[in-house]
Amino acid sequence: MQVKWLEDLVALAQTRSFTRAAELRHVTHPAFGRRIKALEEWAGVALLERGKTPLTLTAAGERLLEDARDLLQGVGQAREALQGAAGRQDTTVTLATGRTLARTLVADWLARLQPLLERTHGQLQIRTRSLAETAQMLDRGEVDFMLTYHHALLAVQLNARQYSYITMAQDRLVPVTRCEAGGLRRFDFAAGAPVPYLAYAPTLALGRLVADHLANHPQAPQLQRVVECDSADALLEYTLQGSGIAWLPWSLVAAACKAGQLALLGDTRLTIAFEVRLYRAKKRLSELAEAMWKTAKPR
Repeated sequence: MQVKWLEDLVALAQTRSFTRAAELRHVTHPAFGRRIKALEEWAGVALLERGKTPLTLTAAGERLLEDARDLLQGVGQAREALQGAAGRQDTTVTLATGRTLARTLVADWLARLQPLLERTHGQLQIRTRSLAETAQMLDRGEVDFMLTYHHALLAVQLNARQYSYITMAQDRLVPVTRCEAGGLRRFDFAAGAPVPYLAYAPTLALGRLVADHLANHPQAPQLQRVVECDSADALLEYTLQGSGIAWLPWSLVAAACKAGQLALLGDTRLTIAFEVRLYRAKKRLSELAEAMWKTAKPR
């Protein structure tokens, strides 16, 4: 049995999709399927309910999943202990998050952390990954914290007995367009014709939120997809250039809207509210990490 097979099982349980899990594990779909089959052969029992949608683990699969998470967390803790013995852990804190959050909320948090880092000679290491990948990194004990979006559609598969979280911010996705001279909108939903749409790649958490919202909205506007991108920052630039409209986090576009560079479209029914949560293991962290956790708590 190989440890990577257990990591595959965790990825499959988080995504409930062979395709998305294979992408997350950076292997082809057939290769990922062979590794799951090899794990089943090692276990001697079926781990998946074949033919069920969405993908479901058997009772044996759920039991192995729980053991796999414990084992992977233990490996991560052993790594932490080794780092601590080398004198690194006390002055280094690791955070897994997404690229957009690293630019927005993490930047704000870092400004508050600066005095603490200077006083302790500490360092915050930031790792940007997808939502599923950040959850895996926390579950394996590779990072101290995970900062991520939270919405009913974006359930993070973490054991509530082992992890806790705080809500650091409330945000929302808003449809925006470039503002032309005189305050006119570059595009408008009221025009009656399909509007050029700058979409997120489906692998992004924000992309799943927007796609579900539009699919279930009775007054969804007519959209013509012209761009698909896995970067909210890039979609912001394309929107500013007038290439189309996009649903972007208010925290990312607020300044541009207030400066008259971008304009909101539609009404509040087209916005999508979500939270930003900071997760950690319930076990005691380093003194520096515990101090950072306190600065993140709502005041």
